Amino acid sequence: MKVLVAVKRVIDPNVKVRVKADESGVETANVKMAMNPFDEIGVEEAIRMREAGTAEEVVAVSIGAQQVQETIRTALAMGADRGIHINTDADIQPLAAAKLLKAVIEKEQPQVVILGKQAVDDDAGQTGQMLAALLGWSQATFASKIALGDGEAEVTREIDGGLETIKTQLPVVVTTDLRLNEPRYASLPNIMKAKKKPIEETSPADLGVDPAPRLTLVKVVEPPKRQAGIKVETVAELVDKLKNEAKVI
Repeated sequence: MKVLVAVKRVIDPNVKVRVKADESGVETANVKMAMNPFDEIGVEEAIRMREAGTAEEVVAVSIGAQQVQETIRTALAMGADRGIHINTDADIQPLAAAKLLKAVIEKEQPQVVILGKQAVDDDAGQTGQMLAALLGWSQATFASKIALGDGEAEVTREIDGGLETIKTQLPVVVTTDLRLNEPRYASLPNIMKAKKKPIEETSPADLGVDPAPRLTLVKVVEPPKRQAGIKVETVAELVDKLKNEAKVI
């Protein structure tokens, strides 16, 4: 069985995000980039499936400019077998990403596709669901546990009321939640081996997909700075401020 994992290159979560001076977006020039944390969890889960003998091959796919190959190499260093780079400088929105991934999936024919539940840059949380709809596949979102059986998957997912376990037929699209696993660190020998693993390069035109954005970004601004808190002496004073100043009661 083949497992395909989508990985995205985002601003490192430990870096403070800065808005561009013209408010047209966030600053990415000379900013440290990394693999989306939810996608790291997806790569780890796919590798564990192969180590358990339920999967034979793990393929990492990413969309973006040439620098995206660094993110694919990270997945290869973690243990993925090969990579696919969809090379484009376009601003890829969730629907375009889903269409591009669909084209790759139709060629690769994996039984399980794993994506992070969301990317930490746009927080859209839409690509996995759109991909499942385009493919006509089952989907299991926000997975905290995945168990593969004979032609089916049992997925425990996090919902508002606690945990929900569903059983679905393969092929399936799964999106990962934080509690699914703890991603491994790539060792130095594996980083060196990753340099020799193949990365196939393709483009939206080769896949027959138009990645043009459907949405227009109007403006990006920083949130207002939080005001300092105050101490109150009595419950009555607290209630008065909540009612008359904060106006929340």
